[in-house]
Amino acid sequence: MGNHAILSASSSHRWLHCLPSARLELEFADISGTAAEEGSAAHALSEHKLKKALHIRSKRPISDYDSDEMEECTDAYVDFVMEQVELAKQICNDPIVLIEKRLDFSCYVPDGFGTGDCLIISDDRLHIVDFKYGMGVLVDAVDNPQMKLYALGALEIYDSLYDINEVSMTIFQPRRENVSTWTVPVDELKVWAEEELRPKAVKAYNGEGEYIPGEWCTFCKAAVRCRARAQEKLKLAQTEFKMPPLLTDNEIEEILFILPDLTKWANEITAYATDAAVNHGKEWNGFKVVEGRSVRKYKNEDAIAEKAVASGFKDIYRKSLIPMTEMQKLMGKTKFEEILGGLIYKPPGKPILVPSSDKRPAMNVADAKNEFNEIMED
Repeated sequence: MGNHAILSASSSHRWLHCLPSARLELEFADISGTAAEEGSAAHALSEHKLKKALHIRSKRPISDYDSDEMEECTDAYVDFVMEQVELAKQICNDPIVLIEKRLDFSCYVPDGFGTGDCLIISDDRLHIVDFKYGMGVLVDAVDNPQMKLYALGALEIYDSLYDINEVSMTIFQPRRENVSTWTVPVDELKVWAEEELRPKAVKAYNGEGEYIPGEWCTFCKAAVRCRARAQEKLKLAQTEFKMPPLLTDNEIEEILFILPDLTKWANEITAYATDAAVNHGKEWNGFKVVEGRSVRKYKNEDAIAEKAVASGFKDIYRKSLIPMTEMQKLMGKTKFEEILGGLIYKPPGKPILVPSSDKRPAMNVADAKNEFNEIMED
């Protein structure tokens, strides 16, 4: 199975709602983006700083993602953890602090394991702190399944040694100024594990159950091609729309609520299909790759200004060189072409997928590939 659990703690919010999704995701490559790499770098730096604060030998990691913001966020995380350690010392002379601890919760989840960023054990209390460097999604600790799995893994190791009665779980998300803590009795956590977690985990591990789309689809590798999600999104398209004056306020509100998610899904499908056509030679029946709209650009603004001024045109600047359409209007089309024509270029438009009935000529897919990838990276 390697370094990744099929039913990971980080994806538990998803597979606990949509049971077969974990198995479905195995059909897709595990491609980590810049945000994930940046998060890993932040975690490595925070681990190093926390070890130094606890007088544990550590070598500072080297990363391409080092920044002032990462320095500030990791410092804030370490300060928070050390505050919690001091609080723990008020009820326990020698609290245990564990960093990047592997936690095994396979007694509830088949082959389940994960890594806890920081665990603080003080007699009958366990505090788990999870560092989230991402800022796209605000994460709440309340009833958070990832944190509950970490807690169960920690209890398997330390409960019998320390007779832990309650667990506190904290999400520390500095880039969203979010510090969320939730405390639950151990008995209550174990009831959830026995009655809800274990039976769902067994089904999820076996790929059983129904596909149920929802907000948990956001980071699913299969989301773009998922049939259940597509059917849910297409429900809106099956609505028999009338002219806006005939819609009730409630109907308009419902449509407005659904549209952003529907548009996001539609854009994901378009991006997936275009990538398949441009980068992998996929031919979609009824569609072709053409060059999208492009606008003219100055090749060299300094050369443009020099030629325009030499030709007697002075009023060509605001804070920067005036836009091309305004420059052409100032000079007149003929003069514009005569003076600046050689300094103007029109870059190729980005490849877009359109119905075959579109009047534009089909592009050479090999030529389109680099342009498409450049745009996707931007």
